[in-house]
Amino acid sequence: MPEHAEQSLTDLLFSADAVRRIDQYIIGQQGVEGFDLMQAAARAAFRQLVARWPGTEPLLVLCGAGNNGGDGYLVAASAVRHGLAVRCVAVAPVEKLSGDARKAWQKAVADGVDVQELAGTGEADLEAWFAGAGLVVDAMLGTGVAGAPREPFADLIRRCNRSGLPVLAVDMPSGLDATTGVARGEVVQASATVTFIGQKTGLYTGQGAAVSGDVVFEALNAEAGVAASGEEPTAILRRWPSVRSWLPARPGHAHKGRFGHVLIVAGDHGFGGAGVLAAEAAARAGAGLVSLATRPAHVSAALARCPSVMVRGLDHGSELAEMLAAATVVVCGPGLGQSAWGQQMLQQVMASSTPRVLDADALNLLAARVAAPLDNQILTPHPGEAARLLSCQVPAVEKDRVAAARKLQSQYGGVAVLKGAGTVIASDTGPVSIAGGCHPGMATGGMGDVLSGIVGALYAQQPELPAQVATVAASVHFEAAHRASASRGYMGLLPTDVIEALPQVLRESETPGYCREEKE
Repeated sequence: MPEHAEQSLTDLLFSADAVRRIDQYIIGQQGVEGFDLMQAAARAAFRQLVARWPGTEPLLVLCGAGNNGGDGYLVAASAVRHGLAVRCVAVAPVEKLSGDARKAWQKAVADGVDVQELAGTGEADLEAWFAGAGLVVDAMLGTGVAGAPREPFADLIRRCNRSGLPVLAVDMPSGLDATTGVARGEVVQASATVTFIGQKTGLYTGQGAAVSGDVVFEALNAEAGVAASGEEPTAILRRWPSVRSWLPARPGHAHKGRFGHVLIVAGDHGFGGAGVLAAEAAARAGAGLVSLATRPAHVSAALARCPSVMVRGLDHGSELAEMLAAATVVVCGPGLGQSAWGQQMLQQVMASSTPRVLDADALNLLAARVAAPLDNQILTPHPGEAARLLSCQVPAVEKDRVAAARKLQSQYGGVAVLKGAGTVIASDTGPVSIAGGCHPGMATGGMGDVLSGIVGALYAQQPELPAQVATVAASVHFEAAHRASASRGYMGLLPTDVIEALPQVLRESETPGYCREEKE
């Protein structure tokens, strides 16, 4: 049985092509009328509209030429039937409509919707449409984006984003690739997106995580059809509430030896704080013991900040062997630098059989080495580091983050954690996972060091489950940042704020996880 077989459909992420094939299967093999699905989608979108923005009108409904446009026409029809003021715009000429989209336009007109053609509309009228609207419904392009939106779609997308109005995207924000989360040109910045049949991977990673707003999934009673279609998901969405049960239980008679010893190898001259952040995060994430191997000049500061961490100053890589032998997991890279000192440290780590987490400069140094794939490691690159590891440019990584994570894993082994909006976790078993979300407060130096410490701590506690560990760690990291920013805001959020929020997040796993008595 596939690993995803027991997952909720809400958490299965599909490519745009897969969702289209599912849609075709439901219509062709299960006898469901396509227009009935379209009407169900429109009703679901209208329900969300009314629930989120009650009493907001007039609605400006922008409709494209395909089935996404058909959804928009039917949303407009629902609004008119409920007495709302609606301006419905045919962005693509209505004569281009066919099939179910044409049926939707005909129904909207029959229900009293005044559909206005965009063609021939002057600048003053366009400005008035947006100035007079209370909310925009984006039903222009949906999943049909193959490149940068052409005119007049690009212009209307820009106007949507400049208007300051709330925008409800139907199925996908126009301009966003449903599979990769890439926008190759203009893209709607949605306040909320209602998506149907199957969740689209592009909504949850890359630019998609930033422009989709609150994503609401409506299965439209298609669960059986999705399962019967045989389509495999691209990834599985992992959220903190669904993964917190993966953390190991802690019986009342637990002792520190049961929860691993994390060794942090980090902090060349000028970068001492990186190692301290990783060490403190590892301690806060439940490691039984934490050691820090750093430059001698950083020892006093590290002890002052984290007296529970065992800190040792090293001048040469040859001094690291004893510490490696005592560790359950080694985290190497935060502030490591690329001087002779950092290279010596990484050389010792790579020569050791100790399971490892490689981050930051350890990855930059690794990119210049010829290294065989290894199973006992977790790599945590940001897109720039991933590009160096894959000998490509950052845009190539961001073009398809899921594919890039898979390639990293294939080339280097172990588990690859591609950081960013919608962190992607790839292993050689099971589907890719996408964890976390979009958080502008995390765009500051040191956040990656915190993640590496969390990964190291959880890896030390569950060394047999590296992919699961990496997924939980990414979820915990994001959730802690979310909690910390609730009181502090985004600007000025510090890595130490996230570390301080870790116990608040982790305590939620304590029932039935931590602090329970073991049962016979």
